[in-house]
Amino acid sequence: MASQLICSETQSRVSSVLNRDVKQFGKKFMFDCNEETCWNSDQGDRQWVLLEFPQSVKVSEVKLQFQGGFSAKACRLEGCRKDGNFTGLSQFYPEDNNCLQSFPIKEAPTVDKVKILFENSTDFFGRIIVYSLDIMGEKTS
Repeated sequence: MASQLICSETQSRVSSVLNRDVKQFGKKFMFDCNEETCWNSDQGDRQWVLLEFPQSVKVSEVKLQFQGGFSAKACRLEGCRKDGNFTGLSQFYPEDNNCLQSFPIKEAPTVDKVKILFENSTDFFGRIIVYSLDIMGEKTS
């Protein structure tokens, strides 16, 4: 059965933060379960989120909640082993709304890192706003 893979030991990185204001718009707000806070990227195409898990995982689902008007039109999920190169795992197309959206991932290989690439944004300046991000799947040994 799938469970949440993001935990306190998961390391995360993001492409940018709006005005470098991590206190107000930092990456930690995607994982704090508070609907009032969010990660807000700076402007520019191809924003991304990188997650490194404390142990190997098999991803079965990505859950994202954007702010309407600042969502991605197309997303690409990539993964790799510890020292490997990223390869494409899935492509998905979110709707431009405020709802929590779920994207199943079919037959993903075992990975240690995943990267979600927001290939373009509904915002004219390319900003992405994510209120929550969760990765579901199984831990492997």
